[in-house]
Amino acid sequence: MGRRLWRPTLQALFVAWLVTLGGCASDPPVPVSASTWRQVDRDIARASQAAAEQAREHALLSMQHWMDQVYRQTEDAFIPWFSGYWTQQWLSMKVSWYKLSAGGDKDPTVSRLALYLQEQYQERVLEPVAEEDDPDQIMERSTRLYVQELDQRLQGIAQRHAVPQEQFDQRLQAVPAITQAPGASLYELLQADPLKRLPAYVGLIERIRAVPGGLGDWSTDPGIASVAQRTSERLVDELTTSSAASAVGAMVGRVAGTTLSLGVAIFTAIARANERPETEAQLRRNLQSAFEAEWQELMRNTDRGVLAGVHQLSWQIDSGLAVPFRYQSPR
Repeated sequence: MGRRLWRPTLQALFVAWLVTLGGCASDPPVPVSASTWRQVDRDIARASQAAAEQAREHALLSMQHWMDQVYRQTEDAFIPWFSGYWTQQWLSMKVSWYKLSAGGDKDPTVSRLALYLQEQYQERVLEPVAEEDDPDQIMERSTRLYVQELDQRLQGIAQRHAVPQEQFDQRLQAVPAITQAPGASLYELLQADPLKRLPAYVGLIERIRAVPGGLGDWSTDPGIASVAQRTSERLVDELTTSSAASAVGAMVGRVAGTTLSLGVAIFTAIARANERPETEAQLRRNLQSAFEAEWQELMRNTDRGVLAGVHQLSWQIDSGLAVPFRYQSPR
C-alpha cells in the first residue's frame, strides 16, 4: 500500500517541476521588423531636430538680451570713461611711457595701448554684464535644454511603434552621443541626472570652452582688438604732435617754451572737448559694428559658438542613427 502511494507522489512532483521550469523560461523577444526600426530612427532624428531648434531659439533670445546689456554698459561705463579729459591725459602719459620703453618705436606703443584698452573694456563692460549672463553660460544652458527637450520628445516613440521598451532602450544605447573619451551613448546622456554627473558631458563642455578665441576669451576678441588698435593709433598720433610742440618749446627757451607748452595743452583740451561728440559717436559705431560681427560668429560657429554643444550632440546622434540597428536578445 505504501509503495502505491509513493509512486503517484513522485509523478506529481516531476510534473510540477516541469511546469515550474516552463514558467521560468523567458518569453521570446517580440520581433521588430527592419522597416519599423527605420521608422523609429526617423522619429528619433525628428525629435533631435526639434530639440535643437528649441535650443536655438533660447540661445537667440538670450544672446539678444546679452547684447542689449553690453550696449547699455558700454554707453554708461566705457564711453564716458574713455572720452573724459582726465582719461585722455592718463592715456597720453601711458603712451609716453610706452614710447620711452620702445625706444620711440610706434608699433609696439600702439600694440601695448590697444591691449590696455581691451583690458579696460573687459573690466568695465564685459565682466559686469557676465555677472548676469554671457555667451559661456548661454552655451551650457542651451546644450542642457537640448538634452531635456530631446528626452521629452523621445517619450512615446516606442509605444507608438509597438516596440518593447527594452529593445528601444537598447537602440538608444547603440547610438553614440559623445565619442571623445570617456564617451557616452544617447541612453546614458538621457539617463544622467544632473548632466554634470556624466563625465563625457563635462568633457564636452570643457572642450568647447577651451577652443582658442572661444566664449570666455574676450581679451583676444578680433572685433574689440580692431577697435582698440585703431583708437590706439589715433591717440599715439595725437601725442606725437603734442610731443613735437614740447620739443620746440624746449629749444626756444624756458619762458617761451612754457608758454608754448601751455598753449598746446589748452588748445588740445579745447580741441578734445569739441571733438568729444564725434569721438564718442565714432567709438560707438566701431564697437557696434565689431559686436554685430561677433554676435553672428557666436551664433553660427559650430566649434566655439553658443550652439556648439547642441550642434556636436545632434550631429553625432544623427550619424549614429545612420547605422542600421538589430536587437540583440540578452542571454
